[in-house]
Amino acid sequence: MTRIRIPYHTSALEADLPPESQAVILTPPGHATTDTQSPSIDEQRQRVTRALDRPIGSPPLETLAVGKTTATVITSDHTRPVPSRVTLPLLLERLRRGNPAIDIRILVATGCHRAMTPDEMRDKFGAEVVQRETFLMHDCTDTASLRQLASLPSGGELWLNRAALDTDLLVAEGFIEPHFFAGFSGGRKSILPGIAGRATVLANHCSAFIADPYARAGSLEDNPIHRDMLFAAQQARLAFILNVTINADKSVRAAFAGHPEEAHAAGCSHLAREVTVPRVLADIVITGNGGYPLDQNVYQAVKGMTAAEACCRPGGTVIMVAGCSDGAGGEHFFKALAEMQSPQELLDAIKQVPQDKTTPDQWEVQILARILAKHRVILVSDLCDPAMIQSMGMEIATSLPEAIEKARRTAPPDARVTVIPDGVSVIVEDM
Repeated sequence: MTRIRIPYHTSALEADLPPESQAVILTPPGHATTDTQSPSIDEQRQRVTRALDRPIGSPPLETLAVGKTTATVITSDHTRPVPSRVTLPLLLERLRRGNPAIDIRILVATGCHRAMTPDEMRDKFGAEVVQRETFLMHDCTDTASLRQLASLPSGGELWLNRAALDTDLLVAEGFIEPHFFAGFSGGRKSILPGIAGRATVLANHCSAFIADPYARAGSLEDNPIHRDMLFAAQQARLAFILNVTINADKSVRAAFAGHPEEAHAAGCSHLAREVTVPRVLADIVITGNGGYPLDQNVYQAVKGMTAAEACCRPGGTVIMVAGCSDGAGGEHFFKALAEMQSPQELLDAIKQVPQDKTTPDQWEVQILARILAKHRVILVSDLCDPAMIQSMGMEIATSLPEAIEKARRTAPPDARVTVIPDGVSVIVEDM
């Protein structure tokens, strides 16, 4: 038997696969770290400190702070596992080291997500930081808090948060992981979609871009979505970033600081070497979304499904392990899937939508419809409403062994199984 373990919510689910499954487990080197090898908080701080001491393509942050009256630090929301308890205090300390009088505001980049709750803020940033610092919550629909700039290269409108545009020094923290249509997260994504207006996010996530062959995990060159994002960051005058890569337990593995484009590029190159796995085609592909917070809803879980999609034979089964404790993750997202006649019909309709008519969550609907049109999807969770999952075109299982048994009922007798424990954190390539 081969024992597999998939991160799930705040723990993990396990199951045994028989030898005839010919199971192949695709775990990248960057996620091979076990709990006993996880770096301590002090070690994580040291890694970040070294990056801040040797910024890439930029003067040190404390030097940039000299002579500035205000600074805005963009941080991620509750849907992103940025280890802000480690990174944010170090950024704030550097800014104040260079300029003790500087007025700092922290802008939470929610993109089109809901605002964070007080409990989520304390959990992510620490009660002391939340109480001491000034936090602003981005709202992509609040036009009074936005300003329009030059049009995106794609032709879409560019609206960004005024708190970022009106500051003397704009800094962003984030983490780098493979992104299923932007190539990689981090860097410029703090601006778009992070602090962009809804019209801007919709234009950048249009159906033509989502369908573009270069809009895939690990791809930056010729990626039209990445191109728009870079332009937005330049227009915002993003001056400095601190981005980290993380282990499976969400601890800091490596850190990159400095010029927004150069530091991000260095981090992406480093990560690609650590997370690229070979494409191993199978009849059943089992994956997860890295556990909480990335598996808190179906919307986020689609990201991990794309890694499984890359390894699943047409007509095969994708088993997605995701807690989805927050439900579907978006009303538009849920409604579009719940009302579809068939995945292919929905996919064809979305492809006809012009850029300026893009609707909220259309991109996630498009990608999930693409997967459902080719594969059976079984979602594993005992934390969400089974009827909700079924109405979205998927099947539900409350345990991993149950899902595997369901998949085997319709699979060939000699069905092969590929396991990607953390689908959101890998790049699948032919090797």
